[in-house]
Amino acid sequence: MRETELDVVLTEKWGEGLVAVEAGETLELDARLESVHEGILVTGEVHSTYSGVCGRCLIDIAAPVEVEFQELFAYPGGEANDFEVQDDHVDLETLVRDAIVLSLPFQPVCRPDCPGLDPATGERLADSPGAASQEPVDSRWAALAELAAEPAEEPGETGQNPQNS
Repeated sequence: MRETELDVVLTEKWGEGLVAVEAGETLELDARLESVHEGILVTGEVHSTYSGVCGRCLIDIAAPVEVEFQELFAYPGGEANDFEVQDDHVDLETLVRDAIVLSLPFQPVCRPDCPGLDPATGERLADSPGAASQEPVDSRWAALAELAAEPAEEPGETGQNPQNS
């Protein structure tokens, strides 16, 4: 069994979409390699930082990404394996890249309650919290909107003044 710590600088961007781990970012890798009957069992953690844009308001964001992984690198043989030991070495790049890319958020947000953008003006709603956007009323609902705007009558009132009766 061996334990190793590596700091690796990425030469290419990992991930697509709204966020990714950019080229030049450092990966901090802690790995434990154990010899087992079938091959080499690799268990570890990787830490880095992803960057991109918020999926709601499109501002730049950056956040840490931490991933745990475990995989068996099998000795070459008759069976097809995803990962194999090559000349008594294991190549962790594909394993670590897949673990990181799959852990990146699909719809990242700058904060959990991010209100997003105003659909009419395109401005960030978080910058102007007092300005609520007024959505246009569909003409088919105009009669219902007029009823909602009228003051409610008290129960038992008929609209007539009881003193005039």
